[in-house]
Amino acid sequence: MIPKFDEYKKRFEIESDDEIKPGLDSVRTALRKVGNPEEGLRVIHVAGTNGKGSTIAFMESILKEHGFSTGVFSSPALVDVHDQIRINGMPISPEEMDRTFMAMKEAGLSGMLTDFELLTVAAFITFERLTPDYVLLECGMGGSLDSTNVIMPLVSVIPSIALDHVGFLGGTIEEIADHKAGIIKEGAPAVVGPLPKEAMQVIRTKALEVHSELVVFNVDFTVADEKFVGESNRVPIQERRMKGPHQAVNAAIAIEALLQANISLNEDSIEKGVAAASLPYRFQEIAEGVFIDGAHNPAAAKMLAETIKSEFPGEKVDFVIGMLKSKDIKKTLDELIPVAATFTFVTFPHPQAASAEELLSSCQYNRKRVTKHLDDTIILRKGNDRKKIVAGSLYLISSLLN
Repeated sequence: MIPKFDEYKKRFEIESDDEIKPGLDSVRTALRKVGNPEEGLRVIHVAGTNGKGSTIAFMESILKEHGFSTGVFSSPALVDVHDQIRINGMPISPEEMDRTFMAMKEAGLSGMLTDFELLTVAAFITFERLTPDYVLLECGMGGSLDSTNVIMPLVSVIPSIALDHVGFLGGTIEEIADHKAGIIKEGAPAVVGPLPKEAMQVIRTKALEVHSELVVFNVDFTVADEKFVGESNRVPIQERRMKGPHQAVNAAIAIEALLQANISLNEDSIEKGVAAASLPYRFQEIAEGVFIDGAHNPAAAKMLAETIKSEFPGEKVDFVIGMLKSKDIKKTLDELIPVAATFTFVTFPHPQAASAEELLSSCQYNRKRVTKHLDDTIILRKGNDRKKIVAGSLYLISSLLN
């Protein structure tokens, strides 16, 4: 479900499948038909369970401070399909999307691809035409079989690995790590965050297999005293719009990834880029005392709880939660209970949304309720002196703000 994508498909008479079909054969065939636009791009490829968007946001901001232009491909859509393909931080225009769809129509791509594969091809065509200095490419799901995994990157980046998308990627950390490891390519370094032991073993094995230099957080670079500490750099990163201890880690991963890509950086511009970086829906204050956060799995919820503890010491918050059925609802809610005053559960308009009642029954906390009033004027305001945090699915947050 990609907002406004079907409008372009209908207007240009291009059909694609809305199912998820992991694999690279179809997208490779389609890219050949449009002249392999991906081959001339300078790409940093990012996979992982959580932290992909934040790491890309830090890299994008740091590159901007150094005067480089950027292209970003990310998912899901926050407002509509245009913001999944961005140039210098801005969603591409309808006119640019028209040009891209015309190229796909003329190449005869109708009926060949899934929706996400078609959008991936659209991103590559757009980036080839608009020629950003660097492309920051986010995997949609997994890594090895994700449609973005058709490029040779400057560097591969994996900020985190945890259980998510178990129906597609497997039910163990090792199985999921094996998918993420698929973006590691021969001759290109790989930068990884603080991974579980089981995941790190899989990643190390893959890196050795393809002769990729593995650069590991807390081994080759780290965060100490609110500074990025690398082989020859020590840069303050305490001034950040993106709050929480985990965001300091993501910032460090972003800096190291750019250095490993052999991009010339100066410390003053790194510091300014980290400070200016922002990402919608990541602990974002939208009204006084009201925050939104797209924490939608246990690992992300744990990071949100840590952020709440660091930003509001000793405080409990009111949560408003909506989630997709496919997520590990109980474990996600369990991570939030230590910082919760109350839970309010909502059903939001998405075919895979869990009902408020399902969420309520999965919550092992006594101060909880459901509401049928899915109204931004109710949800996005405080009713008492406590902070309120609207969390869970990005689709919930998007439905309230747009």
